[in-house]
Amino acid sequence: MKINIDLGKQQLELYNDLGKSLRCYSVSSSAKGAGEDPGSYCTPRGRHIIRAKIGAGLPENAVLVSRRPTGEIYTPELGAQFPKRDWILTRILWLSGLEKGINRLGKTDTMRRYIYIHGTPDLVRLGIPGSHGCIRMRNTDLVELFDLVQAGTEVDIRE
Repeated sequence: MKINIDLGKQQLELYNDLGKSLRCYSVSSSAKGAGEDPGSYCTPRGRHIIRAKIGAGLPENAVLVSRRPTGEIYTPELGAQFPKRDWILTRILWLSGLEKGINRLGKTDTMRRYIYIHGTPDLVRLGIPGSHGCIRMRNTDLVELFDLVQAGTEVDIRE
């Protein structure tokens, strides 16, 4: 399996080992564009792998903070109580860069920047940039993707 994320199209596509497209999902990358600098809130480019899968078995809309479930389930009412919160829901696919000096090690390290593919509230519009650096997905799509991929799956992020 391999994942390609096209930042221009705001799409994530899953391929099998023979290069056949299996699924295509609408996503949302950073509102600030592409970039690797820490604190930039940009989506890092280049070759990555899924380093960790977090949240197996959690219900859809389960809230995660610091990669741990809080016990909360997102609702529009909860969202209204915390309007500035960056909601990380349902599952996390934690990315790790593979390109030394670009997205691995040092200041530009994707994993140290806590860049994930994660769920987002259903009312968040996808198909346009809007995240704080991560790749946001519809919760149902993320559950499907999470179940199809393994830790170690390659993820290529391109403009």
